[in-house]
Amino acid sequence: MRAISSGLSRLVRLLDRVMWSGVVRWGTLLTGMVSIILVFGHASSTMYGIDHGANLIAYWHIALAWTSSLALATTFLGSLLYLRYNGRFWNRLAHSAGEIGFLFATLTLITGSIWGKVVWNSWWEWSDVRLVTFLIVWLVYAGYLVVYSSTENSDDEKYASVYGVIGFVTVPISYTATRLWTPTFHEATLGNENVSANIDPLTLVVSIIAVTFLYAYLMGVRIKLHELEDKVLWETIQNQR
Repeated sequence: MRAISSGLSRLVRLLDRVMWSGVVRWGTLLTGMVSIILVFGHASSTMYGIDHGANLIAYWHIALAWTSSLALATTFLGSLLYLRYNGRFWNRLAHSAGEIGFLFATLTLITGSIWGKVVWNSWWEWSDVRLVTFLIVWLVYAGYLVVYSSTENSDDEKYASVYGVIGFVTVPISYTATRLWTPTFHEATLGNENVSANIDPLTLVVSIIAVTFLYAYLMGVRIKLHELEDKVLWETIQNQR
């Protein structure tokens, strides 16, 4: 047990260093700039046979969707570790990732609606299984943030952690929805040789890396804010005694 505790402590320090390292800060800046250059200077604006500048939003739409799933997976792992080991860091990690994941999921829905209006002439389509299941993911994690915001002590925070663990089941369901059911608009991209979106692989990969770097940077900032909030709360309690 002591070995596990020591290993987790080292992991916490490693994660803290990674999120605040120069690699993350410079990586966010440089990959973000390269992504912008590739999107507007290299990628084709023609998708599904339609030539429109708004099609370029697809690269960030897909990158945001991927990174929101990564963030919500972090919420799942952080919640699980908090329930098991009760470390304050894991609770901060889970909530920070949940906030950022919810933000990125919101941007995914917005950019997807803009792109969908151009390609499919529809802001929203209730018959599309990917859209509906992703909306469910969005609602579930909105609920997670509401539950967390209502917590007042460690016992309440465990309820939020349980929610974070159970709620994650919606993420893989949404991801595999286009393979489990017949999609209306969205089609499976990975492993699908007949995909017709005309996505440039280089631009997409760089955009995903850029948004992932942004996620790591925002995680570091949000966790530090959590630490400051805890410090202010502790000092306030001490001053009241």
